[in-house]
Amino acid sequence: MVFPVLSQTSVRAYCAVAILLCPFAARADQPLAQRLRAAGAMARFVPDQASSRLRDMEWEMATAPAQLRTDFLYFYSTAERGTGDLTHALALADQLINYGKRNNDNLALAKGLIGRANTLYLREDLAASHATAFEAERVASATGDIPTKVLATIAAGQSFQEEGNYPAALAKLHAAVGMARQIGTDSAPLASALHALVQLYLNLRELDKGWEVQQESLAVARKMASPGYVATALGDEYALAVEQNAFERARHALFEELGLERSMGARQMGATTLVNLSDCYLKEGRFREAEAYAAQALDAAVDVRSNNDVATARVNLGQALLGQGRLAEGKRQFEAGLATYEKQGDKPELLAVLREYGRALEHAGDYKGAVDAYDRERGLSGEIFAGERQKAVMELQQKYDAEKKQRRIDALRQENRAARAELDNRRWQQRVWWLLAVTYALASVVVGLLYRKVRRANSELEEKNLLLKRQGALDPLTLLYNRRHFQEFMSRAGNERRTAFDATAGALFLLDVDHFKDVNDTLGHAAGDAVLKTVAHDLRAALRDTDMIVRWGGEEFLAFVPAVAHDELDEVALRILHGISAQAVEYRNGSIPVSVSVGYAPFPLALGGTALTWERVVNLADMAMLLAKSHGRNRAYGVRGFPGAVHASLDAIERDLEQAWRAGWVDLSVVRGGAATAVRARG
Repeated sequence: MVFPVLSQTSVRAYCAVAILLCPFAARADQPLAQRLRAAGAMARFVPDQASSRLRDMEWEMATAPAQLRTDFLYFYSTAERGTGDLTHALALADQLINYGKRNNDNLALAKGLIGRANTLYLREDLAASHATAFEAERVASATGDIPTKVLATIAAGQSFQEEGNYPAALAKLHAAVGMARQIGTDSAPLASALHALVQLYLNLRELDKGWEVQQESLAVARKMASPGYVATALGDEYALAVEQNAFERARHALFEELGLERSMGARQMGATTLVNLSDCYLKEGRFREAEAYAAQALDAAVDVRSNNDVATARVNLGQALLGQGRLAEGKRQFEAGLATYEKQGDKPELLAVLREYGRALEHAGDYKGAVDAYDRERGLSGEIFAGERQKAVMELQQKYDAEKKQRRIDALRQENRAARAELDNRRWQQRVWWLLAVTYALASVVVGLLYRKVRRANSELEEKNLLLKRQGALDPLTLLYNRRHFQEFMSRAGNERRTAFDATAGALFLLDVDHFKDVNDTLGHAAGDAVLKTVAHDLRAALRDTDMIVRWGGEEFLAFVPAVAHDELDEVALRILHGISAQAVEYRNGSIPVSVSVGYAPFPLALGGTALTWERVVNLADMAMLLAKSHGRNRAYGVRGFPGAVHASLDAIERDLEQAWRAGWVDLSVVRGGAATAVRARG
């Protein structure tokens, strides 16, 4: 989400009185002002053309009146940001900030800060962007320029939204809408504020309110007769419609939006709209149409040098090709898109794309490819968890170090004061012996207080570390343990467990909810969340209190049963299958049938006398789960051992578990939704 930038045609219209009062603007500079207004109106929607026009005015602006130079720098920064030249955009914004500070011009300073905040956001420096946006709002409040106040208030509201402070974001954006209404019901400030409010309601998933605001936004844009703002409002309509699976309405909005963008030459916007069209057809399962529009989107994104759109278009094209069974072409496009995300270092986005990649390969029947994608996803997920934890610990440590440093400074100051007092006492000791005793007593009290403060600070740090650990161990949706907690638990307990080769040991069960993507795509993410919470509840009921249940990721769960007889594993698997499929999930006015596919294996597990690590056992359970999915779902496949794997390596078994089973290297059990059936390897 990019900060909305107000159409400066309207801003200049609202400042028309100030321009007319300026003798330079009224006489010799009137043609220059007209050209500047025309270029400014293009800065948001057609940034490449606006940038070219503004570059041609640069020499004329050196001697232009102050108001024109202010608007020139703001428009130029906005246009350069739209073309992707963030370095130049930031330099222009900083010029405007310095000019405003030198001349005590709050309007110029506020506009410069808004431009800087917008550019820092695109550079993914969110902390600096938010601080700058809040400063822009403070400075703008000291001006009488309502359009600039609206701009700054929108930027502050979106900063709160990105920080997760939704109540503050909602208050700011409603305030921006209220201020914009003072200008008129057909103004660019009002259209921008309404667009930002729609995006917030989308984020909050309050779609009814989002539709209400979007309809007003579209009406305002049509009243303005602004193709750019109409296109923006239609983009919001697409986003709302696709959330409710109203695909026909979503496509209609996108086609109208694309026509407007092409009519005004908005190539950057058009590339993004083509990406959205391909995504809309993908969600419907119409892969041929998705392929056609993804190819168009790729050409358009390359033309405007938009790396994000290039990456997304390649991913969509890959998914469309995989959906048609064209595995080699689809994987090539998917991998090209992934390479762009990896180069940008956007790990959360890369994680989501890898998850889509695995599902697409699974649906296309490439189970080995799906396993590879899932492995990459898990590795990246582990990196993200580790990074987040390290960041939280470092922030806490920095705070503690700062407090410790301040305490040391206070102690040194106190020591200096005590030393000065001691020198004075020595000088006058014959007359003030009693003062020395008092000073000594005070010093003892101070040392005692400092010691108590240090102990209290250490205690608070320990409590905060414990709280951080507890919060980091649970998945917020299901309240099950999360993947990071399980990894830490196994790293502590793994060594002693690997030596426990007896008849009663442990087992690992990996579950995946069947047809979960269809639930999300058909009924929405709220229905998917209800299914996940119900599965978590059913797993608690089916297993023992001593068993560890983990939200492994997405719609996957992992159960670690620490003490169970080897010949009872099939019964546990059957209990899980029956427990989850026993009743449907009630949602709104209907019900959702739920079943799972399960892969399991005993732990510890040995091959050729060598105990496998828990990670390798989980990987075998994962492949067994994929077998369960590929053979009909609502069933469990369990790895019992390796009776015939004398000449087989674990790598060979992992590459193709089903082939290893049929070759007699692996002993598998199959548990169907009804009764358990142990299937042995063929001799």
